[in-house]
Amino acid sequence: MDEATQRPPVAARSTRSLATAPVWLVGVLATLAGAVAAEAFTLAARGLGVPMEAAGVWEEQAQAIPVGAIARSVVLWSIGGIVLAVVAARRARRPARVFVAGTVAFTVLSLAAPAFAQDTAVSTQLVLAGTHVIAGAVIIPILAARLSAPTTNRY
Repeated sequence: MDEATQRPPVAARSTRSLATAPVWLVGVLATLAGAVAAEAFTLAARGLGVPMEAAGVWEEQAQAIPVGAIARSVVLWSIGGIVLAVVAARRARRPARVFVAGTVAFTVLSLAAPAFAQDTAVSTQLVLAGTHVIAGAVIIPILAARLSAPTTNRY
């Protein structure tokens, strides 16, 4: 047999490589995917006419949310999730369970920010809450799958 018939399909190779990749690296890749998905959702909302202006937690007047701000925010806030994943991989008996419980709780708590944003249109609040859910729906399962992988070196 030649080499092409002996190699597993690309999907199988990719799955195996993510299952054995360092947790922090899988976290970075998942974060990038989540940031792109959340920013794409926001861009679609802008295209549909949703006013992307919101007031911060301690602000009374809404300000424009620049393009790219959602992706940047996802990346910054995901650093904490990646740290949690690495610590869970090193210390927890069931790291995926610890990670999912923590990150789902933080994601639910994060929905308070758009819900209580003053001087912000309801449509914008819904889009911002949607970005939190989308980012979590992309990032959390990828890292949880990596933490569930039966490898000797989980971090």
